[in-house]
Amino acid sequence: MTSPPRIGRVERYLHERLERGPVHFTLIDPDKSPGEHAARVARGAVELGSDLILLGGSTGISREVMDEAALAVKRAVQVPVVIFPEGATSLTPKADALLFMSLLNSRNLELVIRTHARAAPAVRKMGLEAIPLGYLVIAPGMRVGEVGQVDAVPRDEVDAAAGYALAAELLGMRFVYLEAGSGAPAPVPAPMVRTVRAILSIPLIVGGGIRSGADARALLDAGAQILVTGTIAEEEGLGEGFRSILAEVRRGRGG
Repeated sequence: MTSPPRIGRVERYLHERLERGPVHFTLIDPDKSPGEHAARVARGAVELGSDLILLGGSTGISREVMDEAALAVKRAVQVPVVIFPEGATSLTPKADALLFMSLLNSRNLELVIRTHARAAPAVRKMGLEAIPLGYLVIAPGMRVGEVGQVDAVPRDEVDAAAGYALAAELLGMRFVYLEAGSGAPAPVPAPMVRTVRAILSIPLIVGGGIRSGADARALLDAGAQILVTGTIAEEEGLGEGFRSILAEVRRGRGG
């Protein structure tokens, strides 16, 4: 009799952190913040309370660039370093894990499943922990919506978002990620987050357009369990905006 797949080390870590309260991911683009620059950003973010470093963001990140960033960041911090993939070329065994994510509302089957089928043997060979995740782009979607050829879920269609999210859970995905898009003028709407959270029994990640503590608090109050920020750190550094977001995450933990 075949045993069900075991949850890996990084996923166990996330569930342990979630038991204490909300979690924060810092997304670093190795093309914009290569090597030691990525390491400095990661170190500062973790000192402020970020729980995990995501590496990704640009299209066409080379294996060499990802290798260098992953090695530098892992030397700098003790938290997991996880690939936020844009394609098979950005995979590296130097990271701890990979968000193995299906772009649920893409019109391009390459991004729903076909790229995954080609990459899966390499993921297994590299020994990367794969974290299955349903990735759903919400309007405006920004660059990821364009590149991902998505039919972005309109911001007022909360039931449509909930349907996608529940389908991801029933298909066996273990996280759902609502994405407004990097640099979005506003985050995913709180009513949508609240509706999706109510229907799920797996963790809910929200990213895109989170620029202030007030944004973070609204999403956490609506039920987001993991917040992802990237653009604010790229544009403003680890300044007041980033710090205010982390302060709300810590407050949600009772700290």
